[in-house]
Amino acid sequence: MKKTPIIIAITLSGLLAVSSLFSANSNGSISVRVAAYNVEYGKNASPEEIGRMFKPYNLDIIGFNEVPDGDWTARVGKVLGMKYTYVGKISSANHKDKYKSILSRTPLQSTIEHELTVKRKRSWNPASAVQVVTQINGISISFYSLHICRSTDSHNTGHAYRLANEILPKDKTDRIIVLGDFNNEMGDHALKKIEQAGMRATWRDLKIDVSKEFTYNALDPTKNSGVIDHIFYSTKSKAEVTEGGIIELKKALSDHKPVWAEIVFE
Repeated sequence: MKKTPIIIAITLSGLLAVSSLFSANSNGSISVRVAAYNVEYGKNASPEEIGRMFKPYNLDIIGFNEVPDGDWTARVGKVLGMKYTYVGKISSANHKDKYKSILSRTPLQSTIEHELTVKRKRSWNPASAVQVVTQINGISISFYSLHICRSTDSHNTGHAYRLANEILPKDKTDRIIVLGDFNNEMGDHALKKIEQAGMRATWRDLKIDVSKEFTYNALDPTKNSGVIDHIFYSTKSKAEVTEGGIIELKKALSDHKPVWAEIVFE
């Protein structure tokens, strides 16, 4: 007889847990954990080391840039249990092993690389953004990983402007994430163009004052160029960022610091 209340309590507890999960699924919200990392063509760390560094973050998608071609991205995925990859074909500035890639925990429904080359004296070329579409819990996410040149003037030129004016307006997916090495700081005209295209930086939700931080140069902080690696999400998705920031490592694995965020989409 004494066991009955315990059994009832456990049963009620289980029912409440199921009810809670059902409510979370029925309202359509999903949590997506993402990261961006410029790995400087992998010269300072193996893909296995980088995989082990990311493991505690339980990520869904990672965007790499300045990444080696071949199976480098897949080797990171093997450590993390993430088996879906896409590696672009355009190497930044035609340098060796400066590709963009995406590593995903869920299958990739489509893949494409957008060339962002511009006729501008102060830009290196070519530049690009790789894009995939994947489904998480049945909801489509459009995900971009990029590496573009710095452009701070007010003219409608530069890689960021092409992304904002030509690529993002054509993406009809409700939930969009754009991340990578922008080579621009928040407040620069180029990133304002990205925001005007309907994107919001995760720093704003996290209330991180990036003017006091830096993501480059992790190997030599005396050559601090501020925070130039960013994560943006589409405002039309009515998402919110619940966690994230700059990952500070005791031993730098690249000249950039990785950045990450947990984004909750409705």
